[in-house]
Amino acid sequence: MKYFSSNYRTVFSAAILTLAALLTSGQVAANGPIGEHVNHLQDHLDNYTKDVQWLITKVDGIVTTYESKGRKAAQTDAVVDHWEAVDFHAAIETNFVPLYAKIWQGLYGVKQSIDDELPIDEVRQQQAVLEQVLWQALGAIKLAAQYQEQGLLSTIKTSSSTPTTLIGSLDEVKHQLDRVVAKYAEKLPGEAIKIVHDTYLNLFEGVEGALIEQDADLVVALEKDFNVTLPKAIEDTKSVDNVQQVVADMKDKLNHAKDLLQAANKEKKAVF
Repeated sequence: MKYFSSNYRTVFSAAILTLAALLTSGQVAANGPIGEHVNHLQDHLDNYTKDVQWLITKVDGIVTTYESKGRKAAQTDAVVDHWEAVDFHAAIETNFVPLYAKIWQGLYGVKQSIDDELPIDEVRQQQAVLEQVLWQALGAIKLAAQYQEQGLLSTIKTSSSTPTTLIGSLDEVKHQLDRVVAKYAEKLPGEAIKIVHDTYLNLFEGVEGALIEQDADLVVALEKDFNVTLPKAIEDTKSVDNVQQVVADMKDKLNHAKDLLQAANKEKKAVF
């Protein structure tokens, strides 16, 4: 905890406020079975807290081993193995994908700094970043548990369902873009690009027809983003922040598309 930056409270508050804006729609796990515990967050908060504490202890052990015995003895692959072993992994993935991606960035920040044999002070700085984001994530899950208890958080399903409206499709597109960032942060660029292509073919193409009537140039710009800009950023191994910025720009366009479709729908209803 002594390595935390002074702006921790500000960052934490921002994460909570962002989460609150996202909790009104259900989120689906990025891959595989996720465990029924994600639908009963309140009952598992103690376990999630223990998961975070355990993970922090394990990572500290790896860093301490590096400090005393060197890179080979540290066995940095265990950083990722430990994260994937805890239930908290699924809890944050299904409720707040952007923060989930930051955890992966933190994990690889520690791992890479040891693999590159950086000075221990720099490794400890990476460790501090990871610890900070883990505590942020735990706070976010506690808030999610409150929303869930109030019936404001949808039940998590183990398989995704196809949206039945154009607006629903656009919302799902944005969620899938968050998954792209998460997979890229996990060092899985192939999976990230597959999600990009699947999202374009299975979701965005279904919206294109109606959207072209409102703003054809916007459709062309998003088509380029899906098929050129975002895949190229991933293939060129840009930083996670760079990929996140491409996604943020795409979300701005998707929000504009949503506004256009909503306005057109209101106008249509007014006519009839």
